[in-house]
Amino acid sequence: MQKSLEEIELIRESALLVSKTLGLIAKEIKDGVTTLHLDKLAEEFIRSNDALPGFLGLYDFPNTLCTSPNSQVVHGIPNDVPLKNGDIISIDCGVLKNGFYGDHAYTFCVGEVDDEIKKLLRISKESLYKGISEFKSGNRVGDVGFTIQDYCEKHGYGVVRELIGHGIGKIMHEKPEMPNYGRRGTGKKFKEGMVVAIEPMINMGTHKIIQHSDGWTITTKDNLASAHFEHNIAIINGKPEILSTFNYIYESLNISSNEEKGFHNYFKL
Repeated sequence: MQKSLEEIELIRESALLVSKTLGLIAKEIKDGVTTLHLDKLAEEFIRSNDALPGFLGLYDFPNTLCTSPNSQVVHGIPNDVPLKNGDIISIDCGVLKNGFYGDHAYTFCVGEVDDEIKKLLRISKESLYKGISEFKSGNRVGDVGFTIQDYCEKHGYGVVRELIGHGIGKIMHEKPEMPNYGRRGTGKKFKEGMVVAIEPMINMGTHKIIQHSDGWTITTKDNLASAHFEHNIAIINGKPEILSTFNYIYESLNISSNEEKGFHNYFKL
């Protein structure tokens, strides 16, 4: 569904509130902290900014954040189990503000993690930006999916098939569906004003997953680690513009990065 520039700016506002929320909780992610604590901080911060948690109650999900440690892929429910050094945790957050959604995710390290895990996170995040580069006028859904899949599988990782990205706007999950796999030149053609969430879910081992009895939690079938990174992107002047940012996270963690260079500020009202 194509959006006007005014609508895109409202989506940007919601996406940036998600970005700020992730930046806030980035400071809190450490040994001994529970995901319920992170969830409470996120809900309070979102509501204090005249917005609503986008996930809370959506499809009956019970919390503000999806918190998915280690072998959990996505949709983990916050709980009172403390995080510990060496863990990784994917945190997915949504916001509803001024009638539009923002929704993106980042996988954090808890203390020091193994080099193999660091590589999984690095390649997964790099695949996100490679996929974003293909989201431009005239390209197709398969161009994004192929690029992500090809890059991750060349490094020996599994690309989840059952869970995919999506369009976003007044509804959290709009068309088009955005798989992280595919064939070049196939699928819906991208046009000016389209807004999507691209979100590679990449596993250390098999691409196969299991859904747990709580109806939400998804883990890897082989119990190996999984990474998840997500941005919201619009096509403006034919090119991809990232509406969200990881820079608030990086400011909190004292990380220097120019990975988003070239993906911002094609247009702002």
